[in-house]
Amino acid sequence: MGSTLKRGLMVGLNTTWALGKVIFPVTLIVSILQYTPVLPWLIELITPMMSFLGLSGDAAIPLVIGNFLNLYAAIGAILTLDLTVKEVFIIAVMLSFSHNMLVESSVALKVGVKLWIIVLVRLGLAFISAVVINLVWNGGSEIARYGMVPSKSEEASGWGAILLEGITKAGVGIFQLAIIVIPLMVVVQIMKDKQWLAVFSRWMAPITRALGMKENTSTTMAAGLLIGLAYGAGVMIQAVKEDGVSKKDVTLAFIFLVACHAVVEDTLIFIPLGIPVLPLLLIRLGVAILLTITVAVIWNRADIAKRKEAVYEQ
Repeated sequence: MGSTLKRGLMVGLNTTWALGKVIFPVTLIVSILQYTPVLPWLIELITPMMSFLGLSGDAAIPLVIGNFLNLYAAIGAILTLDLTVKEVFIIAVMLSFSHNMLVESSVALKVGVKLWIIVLVRLGLAFISAVVINLVWNGGSEIARYGMVPSKSEEASGWGAILLEGITKAGVGIFQLAIIVIPLMVVVQIMKDKQWLAVFSRWMAPITRALGMKENTSTTMAAGLLIGLAYGAGVMIQAVKEDGVSKKDVTLAFIFLVACHAVVEDTLIFIPLGIPVLPLLLIRLGVAILLTITVAVIWNRADIAKRKEAVYEQ
């Protein structure tokens, strides 16, 4: 058990270091850019489109950063902005569906899923969810309070003060994420060493069947749900090869997983932003189930129709 904890702790520290190298400069740069003409100009340019999603123009910053980099970098950007609880929640839901597109899309390609399907599903879910939440939810107009990040008292004056403010925000942001990431990686390591992923895969079998997939998809689903598309890539690619998962089933699995993956990590990391994370998880899970079942039903009907046509032609 001692070696497991040690390995988990080292993985957690390495992950925090790797993420910190992204979060720190992103938070610092965005914080400094707020005091330059660059950010206000960019915000003014895209505000009309963002208002359609119920967001202010500066909300585009974490959305762009999150999609090109990852959730941690996006959170680093959010920490520098004055946003309402509703805006932060909408951004969190959008980013839950669509983030780290370059890395996570490459994982999908490696297991044989078409790129256009992944991009369309992720961006489509992000934009549709934002429009729906904006129309349905009338609350959340108060300014969000970001965990241990102090609320703004007055504008920083002078480059020294601006730099200090940015460094403080970046440092506090990394510290908060480390509190979540390190214990999480220890738990993941314990799961690996105790073979709990295999047990969870067996539990997943009836669920994968209900979602229109064969039982041999359960390990891929379990790895994606628990570890995520990026960290679980190795396990998932190996599982698809070893378990002989069909093209149809792996596509259905990824349609589910792009909507809902890394359910523990990708939910907990939003806690420092002061938003309700349980509704965030339930939205992701509900959308993933409904979307996957719908696509599976349509796909099965199309297959039946094709088989009937083949019989008639004979």
